Amino acid sequence: MSTRRSARISAASIKSQENKDEVSKISLKRKDVPSIPEPANIDAVSSTPKRKKVAKPIAPPFTPTPGDIGRRHGPYASSDEGSPPPVTRLAVPTETNATLVSPESRRVVAQKPLYKVPLSSVTNVKTITTSENILDKALAHLIEVEPKLKPVIANYPCNIFSSDGLAEVVDPFNSLVSGIISQQVSGAAAKSIKAKFVALFNVQGMDPSSHVFPNPTQVASKTVEYLRGAGLSQRKAEFVHGLAEKFRDGELTTKFLFEAPYEEVFDALIKVRGLGPWSVQMFACFGLKRFDVFAIGDLGVQKGMAVLDGRDVDRLKAGTKKFKVSTFPYPLITYI
Repeated sequence: MSTRRSARISAASIKSQENKDEVSKISLKRKDVPSIPEPANIDAVSSTPKRKKVAKPIAPPFTPTPGDIGRRHGPYASSDEGSPPPVTRLAVPTETNATLVSPESRRVVAQKPLYKVPLSSVTNVKTITTSENILDKALAHLIEVEPKLKPVIANYPCNIFSSDGLAEVVDPFNSLVSGIISQQVSGAAAKSIKAKFVALFNVQGMDPSSHVFPNPTQVASKTVEYLRGAGLSQRKAEFVHGLAEKFRDGELTTKFLFEAPYEEVFDALIKVRGLGPWSVQMFACFGLKRFDVFAIGDLGVQKGMAVLDGRDVDRLKAGTKKFKVSTFPYPLITYI
């Protein structure tokens, strides 16, 4: 038995040694293989071809309706229901000519009465002022007092006071909030902030075109910090919140804004934090559709009048000259 066991051990040792020799030979063979030098330009040899970048399909842009543009992006008025077709209503140059809705219910609560008789049947049309002819009368007056305005009027139609513009249904709270948002920011920034502000009060994920502007009670129920989530500054958020409280508490009403003389409307709105003379004038002009308001303090108006008078507007930019305003026969800008 011992002899057989010794023989088996010896045979196993020989086999193990043979295996080691084979491994050594393989290692030597591997060492003998010359290495392939890498190319100087790695990009010259590529194991896999580069994938071509496929441009992602671009969704077609959302095309809003004119009412939607005004509702969500315009610096001033429009309602969430859009504008009804124009109809002929009585108009007054020294009163509000817009159709106003309640900020809470969005129901029409104030509008000029319809003029039911067709203008074509009226013998002396000049005695009747309606939404259909008030703009023509205003433009004729401007051209009469200053003929230089005729080409300006011809090249820049005034859609705001046209029959279509006067048919617009206006939410005064929407208009005033939009005015606050638009202060001292670019038009693009104002659009973005307003869209985010409206989104705060609508269901997340809803199509933005379906968003509804919040009413004063909704806005007043939120904190100032919550309103800042739309990108509003601390002060603007406070202004919007305070304005909402005044509408909610009845200090400002649609009926008052429609019926009161401009002087009373101005005095009431100027007391609201965040509404200065320029903001009130813009609201009265673009929101209330008043013909008797002219923002003579607006820099754009001043520059435009200076150009009309043949003045050098660049001198205004340099700060070497200032303007003063005379109001007869219409606001004229002169240098001092």
